Amino acid sequence: MKASSAILETRALAIGYRSSGNERTVASYLNVQLRPGDLVCLLGSNGAGKSTLMRTLSGLQPALGGDISIGSRPIGSLKPVELAQQLSLVLTDRVDAGNLTAREVVALGRTPYTGWLGSLSENDHREITRSIEQTGIQPLLDRPMHQLSDGERQKVMLARALAQDTPLILLDEPTAHLDLPNRVEMMRLLHTLARHARKAILLSTHELDLALQTADELWLMHADGTLLTGLPEDLVLNGSFEKTFARNGFSFDRLTGTFTIHQPAAPANIYIEGPERLVFWAKRALMREGLGISKYRNAPCRISVVDNDNGFEAEISFENHSLKVSSVQALLMQLCVFFPEPDHF
Repeated sequence: MKASSAILETRALAIGYRSSGNERTVASYLNVQLRPGDLVCLLGSNGAGKSTLMRTLSGLQPALGGDISIGSRPIGSLKPVELAQQLSLVLTDRVDAGNLTAREVVALGRTPYTGWLGSLSENDHREITRSIEQTGIQPLLDRPMHQLSDGERQKVMLARALAQDTPLILLDEPTAHLDLPNRVEMMRLLHTLARHARKAILLSTHELDLALQTADELWLMHADGTLLTGLPEDLVLNGSFEKTFARNGFSFDRLTGTFTIHQPAAPANIYIEGPERLVFWAKRALMREGLGISKYRNAPCRISVVDNDNGFEAEISFENHSLKVSSVQALLMQLCVFFPEPDHF
């Protein structure tokens, strides 16, 4: 990640709502930057103000105080067409596109460059084709938008934003309606765009694991209005990531980068050894069943796991018993015989 001039910058930004003379501040004193080549993920619990921040940065909602600059110019000084050439936005709000086809919606991304006649140049067609190929929406092009699923519509709206060809892209929950493979593909695409096309990309998301893997920077938004920023690894190691999502019943494991659901305390009767991959998944299954895992090899029950043709095999040693099982399911069934309820619950 190389230092470069910021495309977007805020100074002492305050965000929130004004209504009937009343003002409600969601967050204040926000000082952030978005630079070319960086993918930034905005994370936080529901109601923390992520959408409010996204809408304010995009100019859809007025700031309560402070400054927003895009391309070194105050956002309020930009004419609508100038702003549209600097910033493209994808919201989760369902847009009424009438009878427009997906192809026509993508072409609308070129509106800031075509003038009021809307005539597409050769370059406009190139940008449209490129955005369609990048998002893989070729099979959807001739279908009306109202016939598409939420996930398909989301990909079309991303293609429209890419056709707009702006240096800055803001996306509010772009993976909200996608299945897992498409969520991964979406994050991979955005990371590639940031890296190779030198886009500055900010997206709000609840995909914590994918954000940790793909983001160059995280913005952690708290319900009290504070915003912490930094490299994902730094925020994990200093405990900021964990504190942001602290809840009763689960915790963040800094070693694996995953959240662990707390089960009621159980006696640590079982020690597991073997290849790290197999031990990890075996432990997950045992902990889900409320079986206690020991750090010590002299625990009452010792399990040795090894690879086999089916991917898993384990030898269980308990008191005077020794037997082998060939699946995690068989392992659980046998351990529940050795440690029946309520002993381990």
